[in-house]
Amino acid sequence: MQVQDRVFVVTGGGNGIGREVVIRLLGEGGKVAAVDLRAEALEGLRSLAGADRLSTHACDVSDEDAVRTLADEVVAFHGQVDGLLNVAGIIQRFVPFADLPRAEMEKVMGVNFWGVVNTCSAFLPLLRERPEACVVNVSSMGGFTPVPGQTVYGASKAAVKLLTEGLYAEMRGTSVAVTAVFPGGVATGIADNSGASREGMGAGDMEKAAARLTTPQAAAEQIVEAVGSGAYRVIIGKDAKGLDLMMRINPRRATDFIAKKMASLIAG
Repeated sequence: MQVQDRVFVVTGGGNGIGREVVIRLLGEGGKVAAVDLRAEALEGLRSLAGADRLSTHACDVSDEDAVRTLADEVVAFHGQVDGLLNVAGIIQRFVPFADLPRAEMEKVMGVNFWGVVNTCSAFLPLLRERPEACVVNVSSMGGFTPVPGQTVYGASKAAVKLLTEGLYAEMRGTSVAVTAVFPGGVATGIADNSGASREGMGAGDMEKAAARLTTPQAAAEQIVEAVGSGAYRVIIGKDAKGLDLMMRINPRRATDFIAKKMASLIAG
């Protein structure tokens, strides 16, 4: 589907990949309802487009009632919805499953999985009314590759993977294209935004790590390209592509490889 003059809802639109997706959609002539938990994160977006092409919405996507209100607000402002891009997500603290409190598990599942369920439930009826529409859900490399210290995060993203693939199967033959996106490491502030930053990591360490990651701009470019192509599956980054292949060839060996590489990330 084309981007120009179409209306897209982008969750996580105030930071990281989501912000870059908003910028790219606007740059290609689209209209965007940018959604984020924090209103202040959306402030800088308002200068990017005319008042008729961008709306900003502070909303907790894990709150079902709030998301249904959001859908009403978007339609009231834009008149229609042609695409839903679920980019919002948080990680957990880098601790083993046994050390992660239940409240933190529920927060991760609430944003990453139930947030996607809520937006899909609220917007899918609107999308099905359009001659062309799309749902693009961002899972993660962690949704198909287990990472020590991110077990619940990985479970939430694996749930997004299967939810999205199930929606694809159900939407075949309709006007709604459904895409699952699997980014590898992307240089965003997700750890800080999730309250999961690691102590003892200096600026030099962070710069070295960021240099090996995909940029948010490059990730956003591939996500918006998927809107145009209606791709079934998009894998972003050399790391994600390599691990996807490894998991297909020898899942246990791939799991052992990642466990050894990433074990040092687990606190304590």
